[in-house]
Amino acid sequence: MISINKWEQKLNEVPNKVVKISKSDILRNNPQTSADLLGQSGTIFIQKSQLGGGSPMIRGFATNRVLLVVDGVRMNNAIYRSGNLQNVISIDALSTEAVEVIFGPGSLIYGSDAIGGVMDFHTLAPRLSKDLKTLTTGSVLARYSTADKEKTIHADINVGWKKWAALSSFSFSSFDDLKMGRNGKKGQENYLRPEYVERINGKDSIFQNNDPRVQRFSGYQQVNFIQKVRFKPNPFWNIQYSYVQAVTGDAPRYDRLIQYRNGALRFAEWNYGPMNWKMHNLNIFHKKKSGLYDEAKIIIAYQDYEESRIDRRRGNNIRTTQTERVDALSANIDASKSFGESRSANGEGQLFYGLEYVYNKVFSRGEQTNIDNKSHIPSVSRYPNGSIWSSAGAYMSYRINPNPKLTLTTGIRYSYNILKANFDTTFIKFPFQKAILKDGAFTGNAGLVFRPAENWQLNGNISSGYRMPNIDDIGKLFESVPGNVTVPNPGLTPEYAWNFEIGIIKNIHRKFRVEVNAFHTILNHAIVRRTGTFNGQDSIIFDGVKSQVESLQNVAKAHVTGLQASIKVSMAKDFSFLTYANWISGKETDEEKNEQVPLRHAPPFYGSSVLRYSIKKFVAEINVQYNSQIKNEDLAPSEKAKTDIYAKDTNGKPYSPGWYTVNLKTMYQIAQKLQLTVGWENLTNQRYRPYSSGIVAAGSNLVIACRFQF
Repeated sequence: MISINKWEQKLNEVPNKVVKISKSDILRNNPQTSADLLGQSGTIFIQKSQLGGGSPMIRGFATNRVLLVVDGVRMNNAIYRSGNLQNVISIDALSTEAVEVIFGPGSLIYGSDAIGGVMDFHTLAPRLSKDLKTLTTGSVLARYSTADKEKTIHADINVGWKKWAALSSFSFSSFDDLKMGRNGKKGQENYLRPEYVERINGKDSIFQNNDPRVQRFSGYQQVNFIQKVRFKPNPFWNIQYSYVQAVTGDAPRYDRLIQYRNGALRFAEWNYGPMNWKMHNLNIFHKKKSGLYDEAKIIIAYQDYEESRIDRRRGNNIRTTQTERVDALSANIDASKSFGESRSANGEGQLFYGLEYVYNKVFSRGEQTNIDNKSHIPSVSRYPNGSIWSSAGAYMSYRINPNPKLTLTTGIRYSYNILKANFDTTFIKFPFQKAILKDGAFTGNAGLVFRPAENWQLNGNISSGYRMPNIDDIGKLFESVPGNVTVPNPGLTPEYAWNFEIGIIKNIHRKFRVEVNAFHTILNHAIVRRTGTFNGQDSIIFDGVKSQVESLQNVAKAHVTGLQASIKVSMAKDFSFLTYANWISGKETDEEKNEQVPLRHAPPFYGSSVLRYSIKKFVAEINVQYNSQIKNEDLAPSEKAKTDIYAKDTNGKPYSPGWYTVNLKTMYQIAQKLQLTVGWENLTNQRYRPYSSGIVAAGSNLVIACRFQF
């Protein structure tokens, strides 16, 4: 059973490709963050600009074109950017019960941003007692990893009565500087960290790194907390309130700290300041057949999100800080109504429908601090302060089984978005003072699932998606790469996607399962960064540097074609084999020649293969993670400019080498309540940097975790 339409459905009635990650998968793999949790599934590609990050790429789309959902609430807000995002790490992997990844547009149910897919996280839920006794359960976990000297502790406790239950969860992680692998390919010498900048006695100096494999200034800390209270007065009502908070310490932007200018390191400091995410969530569920619905729920949520960027150039006493805060209010009403005597009856149908409202207000400020005399002065902000982004939508979806072999699904949604921003001309003389966007969008889908025999399934699906420009698109002012500055563009319009998909599944219960999905996605009016002018000039002085002017514009068309396959084989009583393979090819319109060039967020061929042995209290597996290379001529133009992070081919040009890792995982139930997990990742100590990533991945890494349940 899965819940991609916000209601539980049978997986063999869903035309989309869906991957579910269970709690047992999470405990066995021991991911450090939720980004690693997704990457270890073998179906999602993860980019990292720094250790405190992780940007999921789904079918050639990423960042604000994929949607994060936590306990029914969308995390994406008005400042989710087109550049790589680290917000997914705010979700605590150790407090996650399950994750469902829906591939392809999910705009019918979730509205804007769900073009590439939806990542739906379900955190730990309070459990009620089944009798008059008080139910007390929980767990305590401690974990250590050698590659970054990770120290993690986690505890959760559930107390349940007949009608009431409360759950608390806490996690703390501390990561030191990450150490890369020893065995690299020719051309990967620039992956090493030979030197770094440190300020001593009021002076920035460049020091030699005693161990160039240690990525100096990459460590960070994180704290996660969840509190939930559940009340179930009778079988018809279920009310739950939850509070979630995630806070990181300063997370060094490693890809900026290794940038050189004029032969020397450019920055003395470049940190993401503390990322603080808070969410209040009230969920009211009612289950009782009526003329309008059989099941209905209301979710009202308030999120308070804060992030900042702190940078200072080497040899400069001025530290620049830009701080953003978003107040996000959302309300969802969803209902389902079944038609027919039973779910298995021929002609049985089910109607899903709902309303959604989202309101975001963005606060943004800038400040410059002289670190010598501690003086402060205001400076230019990243976004227009006080900007508003809101969305209202209504959807309806219908699923019917004309006969036991066939399931048809169709639906439609209408959304209306409003954006308002006022530009401050105190520091930058903008040629405009405000931006107002009011636009609506229709989206829909039509899917078919055909089960010609008990062990065969054929899927076909056509779906559309859209993304309304947000405050980051329209109002952002920042340095994209050294020498290029992105300026606001109040004239943006929505981008739209069409996705065509077919799939086939062969399933022999407990013996064999193979799934193949082919898709093609077209993105029209794509919002991409292009060169432009500002007050009639193609270059301006920004942060003391003459920079080429760029802006986000609706000038591109993108095509993404791909194939995803998985095979699972139960080879013997206790052995199983599982493999995932993902091939994705994408093109978008080039800014100079008006021709199709490689799409930035289309990763190389990637996948994983797992051989698992499981018997009673012991589980062991050996898995291989792998990526193919991307040659220089196949890199997106924007990636070719990032010479600091890529290896050099035989011609001295940047490219992304292929790589693999061999990993061993074991889990042993020592006693009824005590569980030991040991993993040895990257056994052969490979040195590799995943495509588009700023930080080099961990070398040989021993992970030990002990979990006590009660």
